[in-house]
Amino acid sequence: MAGGVRRKKTKALCLSKLYSFACLSSSFNEDHSRIGQLGFSRVVYCNDPDGPEAIQLMYKGNYVSTTKYTAANFIPKSLFEQFRRVANMYFVVVACVSFSPLAPYTAVSVLVPLIVVIGATMAKEAVEDWRRKKQDIEANNREVEVYDSNGKTFTKTKWKKLRVGNVVKVYKDGYFPADLLLLSSSYEDGICYVETANLDGETNLKLKHSLEATASLQAESFFLEFKAAVKCEDPNENLYSFVGTLDFHGKQYPLSLQQLLLRDSKLRNTEYIYGVVIFTGHDTKVMQNATDPPSKRSRIERRMDKIIYILFTALILIGFIGSVFFGIKTKEDIRKGKLRRWYLRPDAASVLFDPNRASLAAFFHFLTSLMLYGYLIPISLYVSIEIVKVSQSNFINHDQDMYDKETNRPAYARTSNLNEELGQVCTILSDKTGTLTCNSMEFVKCSIAGTSYGQGMTEVEVALTERQGARSSSSFAAGVGKQVSSGVAVKAIPDVHEDTGEISYEVESPDEAAFVVAARELGFQLYNRMQMSISLHELDTKSRKSVDRVYELLHVLEFSSSRKRMSVIVRNEKNQLLLLCKGADSVMFERLSEAGHQCEAETKDHSRQYAEAGLRTLVVAFRELSQEDYKHWEEEFTKAKSSVSADRDALLDAVANKIEKGLILLGATAVEDKLQKEVPECIDKLAKAGIKLWVLTGDKMETAINVGYACGLLRQGMKKIVISLDSPEITALEKQGNKEAVTKAFRESVEKQIRGAESQATAAIRSSMSFGLIIDGKSLAFALENNLEKSFLKLAIACDSVLCCRSSPKQKALVTRLVKIGTGKTTLAIGDGANDVGMLQEADIGVGISGVEGMQAVMASDYAIAQFRFLERLLLVHGHWCYRRITMMICYFFYKNITFGLTLFWFEAHASFSAKPAYNDWYMSCYNVFFTSLPVIALGVFDQDVSARFCLKYPLLYHVGVKNILFSWPRILGWMSYGAMSSVIIFFLNTGAMSDQGFREDGRVADISVLGTTMYTCVVWAVNCQMALSINYFTWIQHLVIWGSIGFWYIFLIAYGSIHPTLSTTAFRVLVEACAPSPMYWLVTLLVTVSCLLPYFTYRAFQTRFMPMYHDIIQMKLFADSESNITQSASQGKNSTCETELTALR
Repeated sequence: MAGGVRRKKTKALCLSKLYSFACLSSSFNEDHSRIGQLGFSRVVYCNDPDGPEAIQLMYKGNYVSTTKYTAANFIPKSLFEQFRRVANMYFVVVACVSFSPLAPYTAVSVLVPLIVVIGATMAKEAVEDWRRKKQDIEANNREVEVYDSNGKTFTKTKWKKLRVGNVVKVYKDGYFPADLLLLSSSYEDGICYVETANLDGETNLKLKHSLEATASLQAESFFLEFKAAVKCEDPNENLYSFVGTLDFHGKQYPLSLQQLLLRDSKLRNTEYIYGVVIFTGHDTKVMQNATDPPSKRSRIERRMDKIIYILFTALILIGFIGSVFFGIKTKEDIRKGKLRRWYLRPDAASVLFDPNRASLAAFFHFLTSLMLYGYLIPISLYVSIEIVKVSQSNFINHDQDMYDKETNRPAYARTSNLNEELGQVCTILSDKTGTLTCNSMEFVKCSIAGTSYGQGMTEVEVALTERQGARSSSSFAAGVGKQVSSGVAVKAIPDVHEDTGEISYEVESPDEAAFVVAARELGFQLYNRMQMSISLHELDTKSRKSVDRVYELLHVLEFSSSRKRMSVIVRNEKNQLLLLCKGADSVMFERLSEAGHQCEAETKDHSRQYAEAGLRTLVVAFRELSQEDYKHWEEEFTKAKSSVSADRDALLDAVANKIEKGLILLGATAVEDKLQKEVPECIDKLAKAGIKLWVLTGDKMETAINVGYACGLLRQGMKKIVISLDSPEITALEKQGNKEAVTKAFRESVEKQIRGAESQATAAIRSSMSFGLIIDGKSLAFALENNLEKSFLKLAIACDSVLCCRSSPKQKALVTRLVKIGTGKTTLAIGDGANDVGMLQEADIGVGISGVEGMQAVMASDYAIAQFRFLERLLLVHGHWCYRRITMMICYFFYKNITFGLTLFWFEAHASFSAKPAYNDWYMSCYNVFFTSLPVIALGVFDQDVSARFCLKYPLLYHVGVKNILFSWPRILGWMSYGAMSSVIIFFLNTGAMSDQGFREDGRVADISVLGTTMYTCVVWAVNCQMALSINYFTWIQHLVIWGSIGFWYIFLIAYGSIHPTLSTTAFRVLVEACAPSPMYWLVTLLVTVSCLLPYFTYRAFQTRFMPMYHDIIQMKLFADSESNITQSASQGKNSTCETELTALR
């Protein structure tokens, strides 16, 4: 709201006099009898935190920490987190065993890469936790005014120093530092307005009010003698309940949620409040609710675990095979007293090589093999994936094309664990209001006394008209009566700008804002609220001038989901008592008097037309009350209000129901919730990408269907399958009142409709006909029962679109679970309100829209966007890229490790399974950390098969992820087989080229150091050049890391080889003196590298030519023609476009 906005007389408005607030005042109930028992034992001594009794209670301080670690537990707790991963635990065991004689390499060469990898992950954890720590420091060091009994005034104190019992003063727009008991406010009756967006995400204001006994504490001097005791419930996580009592001046007063101000809530439209600290720090309700969201893992990550287990199995199998052959050969070393391999001195061998104990030697060899072949398991896989996913999330967060200028909100990835899952979404389950629509209401039509006003066409009507083949027109004229404006305006609070005099309103919902603004534009302006009245500038129908009228506001009967209506009782200047009521048509028409049905048929027809136009409707009626009737009703109502029984609310509803009858129909209102920008285009692109959209809404079926047509969910030519319990037979049965018979009839009807529709959809499955399934809330409840849910799901899957109307939040979550489990494919839920939280958390991916309904959906989501249209880019661009990058990265990781690990096996077999490694210890240790890690990270961060523009232009590219083509078992096993093939080529070409001939200039043959170095060089060249072949999108970064990794290998050889031979061992000057001067070394490297790459190159050439993937077609087109030529050929129709070819492939 603009600066300078002030309410002129804050102390004149005593809203607690109204029923809507007075009925919420605290009264003793059954829960209050539990005070002092288990769970209700907290005692707070107000304004006396230093008293002996208060000190003995030893309540927690107000210091808050949201960090995962502390300085004391960071190392042990972080290490525990790292070693929960099977691969990391394996490497730790290997590192420990490496200190024994069984190790085929030195312990240091194993420990260093393990420390580097785990240290990098721990450093990432530390950085993230430090960010949380800084937020905690900022919150704990905020300041608030606390009453100092010694100084007899309020002084500023940091939040972290607050104690239970302190009296604090919080000013307008300030946050509450702890859970406070409201004592008084700048209003005489102790009310205040609170914004709870930080708690539940709702931006509408909540009204709180103090007890009448403490509302008079308006000055600092009053607190000098103020002493009281609060007995209440113990700390708990329930945000919507509070039970306690206040002992003050020898009397007990009941406390409820209306007196509790929660930490991190914000004071709005109130100059200041006084409060007592009840709960501090981690005892506050917001901190009690600080739990982590449900843990979600992507399907690729779960499959990756299976691959790790496969590699572990392969490792054990290879080790076992080697041990068997080793045992056989060792046993044969002494046969009939003769030494076969005399040079090994088997007669004097240790237990590791003793022919007389060959079985034991084979067992120890098996343990050694488990360590030697550990390089089949990529040690840096997890940390590399974490780095890649965090980088991908940063790209999402900084994507300018997903930034909404109107709300100043970018896209935000609240987790990085599900990035690749964004590229595999098969079904989207979406809310409607605030998700597909703006949740910004506009009053467009109304029906008054049987006459409809407002001829403008909504977006839904335009779509409906186009579907029917007619032309649309657009004009608008409207009229509305003062009865409507008075009835709907009572909940709005006007604020007058001091400088301009403009009036703006604080309202609880967008609907009320639309009503108040429409009334103002049509000559009925709410401009002031006094303690028991509202004031309007009204347009006089005779003089056509604005006159001021004041209505005495007597009672407000609040809206509830069970009542489905709201009423006010006012007294006008003519001393007439009027009851004005607005509500749903399902409850309003039955409350009309005999004389009030005059325009019922016309109003019902108009309401139906409004609903078909996608508008939200309310029926408005009134009744004039006699003084006697009102007085009698008020006495009964006051008696019900003062009741302390458990059924108090039911009594109040019953009394309210007595006066809300005999109404005279005024008409109906219709407000439009416009579609968000580009929603139809986004839905069309998602459909082309193979993603099915289900819309779960609480709207009427007529409204939902027509909005479905407007947004493109339902399309022309699509056959509608409607499952509903709205039939004359069902209605007649309901009127009989036999609940069991009605339930049975409901179930049978739904089952019959589902079975019939299922056979209909199955019969037409081979045709090109598309189906749209529409089901209402009652039918959905039965469709989700165990005996019908499979049939319902089968029917829904056979349809292109699904529309669930009148759905409750629980039904949304149940439908999401059914689709997720039933299809076994990735589901994404998207919504913007608190009623969507269950759906978001149940889905594989939850996307929250930061819209009008607050941030609760965002806080429960995995990803947040500002508009539904950004979902297109999130999935088709970032999802597609992330899926390709992660899958290619993982496959490449296993390929390069199998290539390297199996060369060790071939060499061991060549050396009689002696468990002798082919390479130097540090060669093996640095392989995953330095020579092959950066290229694969660059692949995961930067690679693109096509640009973002082409991802959006050709949504069929997304099918690669939906079908999981790049991470299917055939593809994974193909990469593994390719790694095994490469290892065979590297080993046998190296040994074949170097055996039985001179390697150096002096004629000396290649020894193990030369063979190991040459083989290792071939491995480094082969796997890095393979990366160059796999990458689709080259940048200078890719060139740097690929060729830099190869270059670093040679630098490492020179540097490491120059160290004393006691440390460098077989690497001592091996490159400078042996390998580099020999042409054989370079020729073998070239031959082996080309031979390793040739199979993949041949496969890709064949695939691109004869079985191209979607991106291959686009790349070939781009290579053959410029983009302008593609467009030109498409317009001339000479050549088939990429879309045509992609469709043909589909």
